[in-house]
Amino acid sequence: MKIVSLLPSATEIIHSLGCSDMLVGISHECDYPPEINGLPICSNPRFNTDESSLKIDNTIKSLIQQALSIYEIDESLMAKLKPELIVTQSQCEVCAVNLKDVERALKNNLNISPTIISLKPNSLQDVWKDIENIGRLLGKEKLASSILGHIGESINEIENRSHHKTFKSIACIEWIEPLMFAGNWVPEIVQKVGGRDVFGLSGKHSKWSKYEILFDENPDKIIFMPCGYGIKKTYSEIKSLVKLTEWKKLKAFQTGEMYIVDGNQYFNRPGPRLLDSIKIMDEIINDGISHGYHGRGWMKFD
Repeated sequence: MKIVSLLPSATEIIHSLGCSDMLVGISHECDYPPEINGLPICSNPRFNTDESSLKIDNTIKSLIQQALSIYEIDESLMAKLKPELIVTQSQCEVCAVNLKDVERALKNNLNISPTIISLKPNSLQDVWKDIENIGRLLGKEKLASSILGHIGESINEIENRSHHKTFKSIACIEWIEPLMFAGNWVPEIVQKVGGRDVFGLSGKHSKWSKYEILFDENPDKIIFMPCGYGIKKTYSEIKSLVKLTEWKKLKAFQTGEMYIVDGNQYFNRPGPRLLDSIKIMDEIINDGISHGYHGRGWMKFD
């Protein structure tokens, strides 16, 4: 089966199931594992991903107002690759190529008629179900079951160890300007390691907010995980933001409990590596716990 994956998490699921050799094309965002490097790239954003969060937000809103796609699919390449299966998503209109983009492209006489799978996870259980379903589709049911078994055992171990901990109040920031608090599976991740997400709701979309609300709540820890951002880019954007007087009054600022995680590689990517995200959160919330992610998956903001 020839597969085009237009979603980084789907690419990782396919790889984890030992089916990387079926991939004939990927999205511009697919960058893990290294084995996929060099595969044809079938999509591109219509905005500059190196811009600030505010400029990216303004550009995306402008595209939406003009009824334009945020991403474009390389239709000629897609026609050349002739995929039998295309994996996309309908969970978020702005995060990645979505189902409407794919359907629009296929209407343009590409002379292909692939099966389309659109993923829409809102919770950890939804993500695990996606792994199971894709495993079944690719004839890898046993391997999918083994992967999910390992994930389940690892999470149980972390939960059991964190069960007696005193819950700390946590703020997870998914977009910097304007402010958005992380939702979907992130509040679940916080809870599983013994934290209390004071803004996000499990299984619900991330929501826009205002910094005054963050300042009023004054949580124990603040974790930055902007969608699509790595640690370096996040740090460069927030270093001027936190110089404001309001930030210096925050408990998390004064006690050195502000953190940056690699949202792009972990928390924003609903695939097998959400287990890594849980371990990263465990390290941050439960001081002294080490799974080996400090320095590559997260850092303290100093």
